[in-house]
Amino acid sequence: MKQIKWIFVLYAILATVSIMGIGVAIGEESILGIIGSIIVLVLVMGLGFITKAKFRANGDL
Repeated sequence: MKQIKWIFVLYAILATVSIMGIGVAIGEESILGIIGSIIVLVLVMGLGFITKAKFRANGDL
């Protein structure tokens, strides 16, 4: 079995929390909350893809 890459688990949890934040912000009718959660989601997903590319380049994935 392969080793768990804990950084990817962290990115997945953060992305999930930001998606939940979008839902909560919609429920609260908070435009700033929606925009903030979307920005956090894009940043977390971007960091995840960048990290995955670095792992592939190093042959660790």
